[in-house]
Amino acid sequence: MHASESSPKPAMGRFERYLTVWVLLCIVVGISLGYLLPGLTRSIAAMEVARVNLPVGVLIWVMIIPMLVKIDFSALAQVKSQARGIGVTLFINWAVKPFSMALLAWIFLRHVFAQWLDPAQVDSYVAGLILLAAAPCTAMVFVWSQLCKGDPYFTLSQVALNDAIMLVAFAPIVALLLGISSITVPWDTLVTSVVLYILVPVAIAQWLRRYLLRKGDAAFQRATATMGPLSMLALLATLVLLFAFQGQSILAQPLVIALLAVPILIQVVLNSGLAYWLNKRLGVAHCVAGPSALIGASNFFELAVATAISLFGLHSGAALATVVGVLIEVPVMLAVVAIVNRTKPWYESA
Repeated sequence: MHASESSPKPAMGRFERYLTVWVLLCIVVGISLGYLLPGLTRSIAAMEVARVNLPVGVLIWVMIIPMLVKIDFSALAQVKSQARGIGVTLFINWAVKPFSMALLAWIFLRHVFAQWLDPAQVDSYVAGLILLAAAPCTAMVFVWSQLCKGDPYFTLSQVALNDAIMLVAFAPIVALLLGISSITVPWDTLVTSVVLYILVPVAIAQWLRRYLLRKGDAAFQRATATMGPLSMLALLATLVLLFAFQGQSILAQPLVIALLAVPILIQVVLNSGLAYWLNKRLGVAHCVAGPSALIGASNFFELAVATAISLFGLHSGAALATVVGVLIEVPVMLAVVAIVNRTKPWYESA
């Protein structure tokens, strides 16, 4: 496969740049719908098969598949050429981030903020934060990498490798951390979530990728550009439904979103900073260290939302906790990009 086919050239459009604004609007619309049209939201909630809400399931596939179409698994052949940067990112993504988030959730939700949270929802909030941190981002990192002048081949190979690992590691890590947190999740439900929201979308996306590339690189780029907005619109529609069901609890506890954001923000600072520092210590080029730090800190919040809904339901605190990740993703990651760019002279100094 030619480099032109396998090197995404993303640009942060107006829609993506203001994602946080659209999410806030979805909160308002969703809460309003839940308050004004409770019968409609109950009818949508009742459209379930095997604990999977059908409207949300369709929206999640529309959300995830366009992102996975951009992933070229043949880029795994390039991993050896960026071994140190790849190693740092893998260490952060799979050995640090999920476990540090579980620790932060325990510290803040079970102790520091306990008096402000509904005790019946604390386990669910913890589970949502763990799900958020258990899988690294696969799509927006291409944008972050471009904004910090990152090596596109490193970013592509790192994302492809993370996706391959996620197929086998996501369920065991989630089950382990939820078990440590004394949260019981049936293995069959978790495995079903992995099949529905990872295996099947990856298979469909890779078939669609090969089909589009047979038409030429220009056709592939046009198709992915067209599908991108569909992915974001599906995400926003999913959020409207989530907040329609969460509306009353949010109005009753308006501080919940701010409290849930605290451990997320801390883990972004912790993981991006650690990845950046380790890359510097190992002599990795700045064009690799930048995307390494960003991939190490970002979350596959689409998958987290999907799995939280499947495991705990649309009404759950877990679903709400994963949505907080969506709310703060863009401004927080843009801040990390700015820090990476401004510290380049320090990074490259002896």
